[in-house]
Amino acid sequence: MPPRHLVLGRLGEDAAAAFLRKKGYKVRDRNWRGTRGELDLICEKDGEIVFVEVKTRTPGPMNKPYQGLTANKQSVLMRTVSEYLSRGDLWDRPCRLDLVGVEIENDDSPVIEHIENACSLTPQGGNWQPW
Repeated sequence: MPPRHLVLGRLGEDAAAAFLRKKGYKVRDRNWRGTRGELDLICEKDGEIVFVEVKTRTPGPMNKPYQGLTANKQSVLMRTVSEYLSRGDLWDRPCRLDLVGVEIENDDSPVIEHIENACSLTPQGGNWQPW
């Protein structure tokens, strides 16, 4: 049996994907792995590419899913998004990075929070594109 954190993460990603589909998002890819990191979900809605970071936690006052989106994690995500856009020649497409927080406790239905534009894809100081 896989470690508990991997099982919890998979449950959260499944719940997030189902939640986004119900909101009209098309899930293009899951767990896309580049040389710089991994993108949990890559979705599309209204012509916009939506990169989704899923954070799954068990409930607790000091254990909120959004607390996992640290500055270091944002930097890794930005580099990974850049790689994805470069590989697919998608720089001309509008895109954003969302966070879906999933809280799972026992067998209860997950509590899901969707934060659009959770962090900027533009680093401080200017253009995020590599050229």
